[in-house]
Amino acid sequence: MISLSNTLTHCDFHFPGQLSHYNGKVREIYELDGDLLVMVASDRLSAFDVVMPKGIPFKGQILNQIATQMMSATADIVPNWLMATPDPNVAIGKRCNPFKVEMVIRGYLSGHAAREYMSGKRILCGVDMPEGIIENDAFPSPIITPSTKAEEGHDEDISKEEIITQGIVSEADYLQLEKLTYALFQRGTEIAQSRDLILVDSKYEFGKTAEGEVVLIDEIHTPDSSRYFYAESYADRQAQKLPQKQLSKEFVRQWLISNGFQGLEGQKVPPMSEEYITAISERYIELYEKITGTPFIKADTTHIAQRIEENVLRYLGGE
Repeated sequence: MISLSNTLTHCDFHFPGQLSHYNGKVREIYELDGDLLVMVASDRLSAFDVVMPKGIPFKGQILNQIATQMMSATADIVPNWLMATPDPNVAIGKRCNPFKVEMVIRGYLSGHAAREYMSGKRILCGVDMPEGIIENDAFPSPIITPSTKAEEGHDEDISKEEIITQGIVSEADYLQLEKLTYALFQRGTEIAQSRDLILVDSKYEFGKTAEGEVVLIDEIHTPDSSRYFYAESYADRQAQKLPQKQLSKEFVRQWLISNGFQGLEGQKVPPMSEEYITAISERYIELYEKITGTPFIKADTTHIAQRIEENVLRYLGGE
């Protein structure tokens, strides 16, 4: 049984040269002198833009380590913000100005797109979805369905035209983000195929450095930012109209929906048993091992906050 007693659900570090501390849904970001960012991946779990009450063991380590490996595997496509990973839960890199959109790309009718489709909609973010397909069918070609990047609350669907018209992103920058999104998704698809997985959909976030260079930021190809199916059973399950076996947060979303929660006003998060939290952690570990092709090595979580602080300070001190 995975121990539930040592999860990182909050941290309040004070690093040398610290200018600010921002609490995201999952990550905590510390801005330091010299345009440095220290990004700590917590064990918090967010679904429907709501943070669940309990942490998931090893989730932060898994997200951070998958993201850093995938950053390395795509650095030839687009530079990224990452400089170092001094701790299993920590990434350190250069600060940049983030674009206020998330570039969501979908190769299959799944998740949010499927829910919209089943409600009768055939246009998502200004993009046509074909008639006559069923949940988890592949689109003829991947579609980009952006969303706004909300500081709080729900991200909202938005079209390419609205993004440009409202001046959220310039047309020239958006076209570059679009091109990079297709290229990153193709690379992610190839990596997934090599592991007998299908990359169903993903989101990418970008920023611009002070020098005007577009860089990849945040996480990439993790179970929080992407959805994966098992390739081996995909065709049979589709033919029988069975739910796909998948490695992503969608199984948590479906569990919440079945328990009457979709993040709507007045709804309460249903209680999660220790057994279910352990099951979520095990699914995250399974995805790590499937997508990286390497065994997951659990970090020592006896004093997780102290470990993180010591490792970051050691890096900042040049040790």
